[in-house]
Amino acid sequence: MSFAENTGPLKGIRVIEMGQLIAGPFCGQLLGDMGAEIIKLEPPGQGDPMRVWGRGDYPLWWEVVARNKKAVSADLRQPEGQALAKRLIASADILIENFRPGTLEKWGMSPEALHAENPRLIVVRVSGYGQTGPYSSRAGFGGIGEAMGGWRAIVGDPDRPPSRMGVSIGDSLAATYGCMGALAALRHRDQTGEGQVVDSSLYEAVLQVMESLVPEYAASGYVRERSGSFLPGIAPSNVYPTSDGEYLIGANQDSVFGRLCTAMGRPELAKDPRYIDHVSRGRHQAELDALIGEWTKTLTIDALEALMIENGVPAGKLYRPQDMLDDPHFQAREAIIDFPHPRWGTVKMQNVFPKLSKTPGSVRRAAPPTIGHDNDSVYAEVLGMSVGEIADLKARGVI
Repeated sequence: MSFAENTGPLKGIRVIEMGQLIAGPFCGQLLGDMGAEIIKLEPPGQGDPMRVWGRGDYPLWWEVVARNKKAVSADLRQPEGQALAKRLIASADILIENFRPGTLEKWGMSPEALHAENPRLIVVRVSGYGQTGPYSSRAGFGGIGEAMGGWRAIVGDPDRPPSRMGVSIGDSLAATYGCMGALAALRHRDQTGEGQVVDSSLYEAVLQVMESLVPEYAASGYVRERSGSFLPGIAPSNVYPTSDGEYLIGANQDSVFGRLCTAMGRPELAKDPRYIDHVSRGRHQAELDALIGEWTKTLTIDALEALMIENGVPAGKLYRPQDMLDDPHFQAREAIIDFPHPRWGTVKMQNVFPKLSKTPGSVRRAAPPTIGHDNDSVYAEVLGMSVGEIADLKARGVI
């Protein structure tokens, strides 16, 4: 089901997505949002497990991660299924796969073999540990990458086991870096005509956003630890109690802290030696947080927010889905769209991001409702197969 014109910058780029679960499909979603044609290849009768993932009454994650995609099926355990996949890949600009390293090679689809047929092909390979190294053959999921990349050890409260985020951040980061690599590889191909392999591992994607965790240890032996809702030495920046909930304030820059003190009716605090600069506030972080908390709990969230806006202090509510749907800023920027769906009537979901001024991305197609939903059209239009040939492949379980 289509409902929007394709104005994206990647219009005309064909992507074969052979991934499943989160990392491969999210990489495909990002490219599809920006206008690429995404042909998702699934095993017949089985499909991507993402089809049944999600919470609540209905598994709606699929509607987000598979939007803008066409779905075809092929049994890659059969030589004929492998041959179909190779023919599709020969027509493509980008291949995305997130199987364990060596799986493509087992199917006769090593990058070298694929490049022999399509030298312009960009192969995005997302895996737990990368395509090389002593751990490359190990099974890897996002949470394991988060642990190895340093994320899990520093998330949560210090007196409890490490926490996880409420979303699959390791997979999403690896997918995002895979997408970034594909775009960089497209630029190289524009200049040289050469395709290449993009190797995006879960643990290195997480490592990339770990700030100065490694240099701090290497230079001075400092080891970051779990600290709960605040970052040690960055003050004030925390979630504070109010009379009707909780509210996040980030006033850790000197001039911003001064504005917070004015909002509190305590301008003298900005000159107090304990709080006069970044280092001093970090040393007295606990007492400063307690002082601010005693003030914020006398106010409602709305009253506190009004003061923060008036005084130019970065702050905000802890949004839940209903807050997002009701918020005028979300509405003005169309951060959440409400688009037609053949089964659900309409589905609300996050819009395409980032926003491009000349070539905006869009949600143009609902997620394919069934495995092999687009077999007939894709195999006919892309591979030139006849109705009879397609029917024969279906009858023999190849697609």
